[in-house]
Amino acid sequence: MSQEILVKVENISKKFCRDLKKSLWYGVKDIAGEITGHSNFKDELRPGEFWSVDGVSFELKRGECLGLIGPNGAGKSTLLKMLNGLIKPDNGRISMRGRIGALIELGAGFNPILTGRENIYVNGAILGFTKEEITKKLDSIIQFSELKDFIETPVQNYSSGMKVRLGFAIASQMDPDVLLIDEVLAVGDIGFRTKCFNVINSLMGKTAVIFVSHAMPQVSRICSDVMVLSHGKSVFQGKDVPTGINQYYTYFGNEEERVIGTGKAIVHSISLEANGTKEIDTINYLDNLAVHLTATIDKTYTNPNISIVVINQELQNVFQCSSYINDIIFNNFGEILSISIDLGSINLNPGKYSIDLAITAEQRREILVHYRNAKFFTVKGSHVGYAPVQIKGKWKFE
Repeated sequence: MSQEILVKVENISKKFCRDLKKSLWYGVKDIAGEITGHSNFKDELRPGEFWSVDGVSFELKRGECLGLIGPNGAGKSTLLKMLNGLIKPDNGRISMRGRIGALIELGAGFNPILTGRENIYVNGAILGFTKEEITKKLDSIIQFSELKDFIETPVQNYSSGMKVRLGFAIASQMDPDVLLIDEVLAVGDIGFRTKCFNVINSLMGKTAVIFVSHAMPQVSRICSDVMVLSHGKSVFQGKDVPTGINQYYTYFGNEEERVIGTGKAIVHSISLEANGTKEIDTINYLDNLAVHLTATIDKTYTNPNISIVVINQELQNVFQCSSYINDIIFNNFGEILSISIDLGSINLNPGKYSIDLAITAEQRREILVHYRNAKFFTVKGSHVGYAPVQIKGKWKFE
């Protein structure tokens, strides 16, 4: 694999103004300053201005994929637009080598009154291809986009998913040296997203990819490097992708508790115990975790099901413990029940987790009560892996 540097960003910054009138006035002054060579406001903020991107630097080589992550408003899209040449930085320098394929905004670069076929030629020309070269690629672009029946339809009649299909097909099938992808892939269905990531994987040997996403499993799967942006600044960057993702999660709070169900069961208390220590909200990696609860269940439900689901910061169900699935039978007489569930050694990645607690009728046909986010806890550890669960395994060397 070539180690050729295709993207080099040196201390770039970009500022915007929150006030429209001031922004227009500042723009006039900046243009006049550039013409006369007396631009004095590149390094400082004027009233109403803020740094959208502030002093960001990185290099990206052929064969590498950089995940740009951070909360909304962190500066990710602004940085991508500067890389694509849509806006210019106020400070710093950007060096790009080769052809650039970009999918940075839904429908960006499309003329809505032109057909899909015509937009392929327009976008290909923007990328620097001749009409003959685009024609050679035309069939593969249409086939990949799965829009053969709509390729002669004006793009203004396309759904958001169809625009993404066409945009990604053009950006990827033209063999770019640098591929810029914003969050728009989240619009496509799972089948098309799978095709997109297969293409990204196939391009990795000859392309530098910059990928912006809020889907951390996708970032973990395809990115070789990661940069976390917050308020325009790079707060973490490097090849330790899991640690960068863990940093990203620290910017978000917990989902609120919510209770649904028929009300025929009431949970009076729920608490956590780790390695014999009760009433905890933090455990260490591989600690033994137990859930204690007290509940009253309508006595007409003689053998109800109690289920616990642990949910990670991506709001994904990580694991479940269910009395029904595991053939745990207990008799309910309508009195207060005291129940302890030993979940064993917790081999989850460091991070924040929540517990959903549900009590249902036999065979889970009726929800008596369901506490979403009934309890929160944090796992602490020295290593962050690429998957939510870390398995020790039994190793053998011969």
